[in-house]
Amino acid sequence: MVGKFERRKDTVQELTESAATHVGQIATIIAGAVRDVTREIGDWVSDGIEMREAAKKAREDEGEDEGEDKPVE
Repeated sequence: MVGKFERRKDTVQELTESAATHVGQIATIIAGAVRDVTREIGDWVSDGIEMREAAKKAREDEGEDEGEDKPVE
């Protein structure tokens, strides 16, 4: 027959193992979410940089085109 102390010990052990498993799963979910959010922010910043560079190139191209329309004296 299992004594009262051993039953309580087994219950505490099971609860602790269960808690550790769930906390581990939650940490994995959070780590994945942080990774995904960081990737999205990085992609967003990269898009902004690319748009800025494209706008700069477009401005430079407009300046070159204006020079071609002017007659040379």
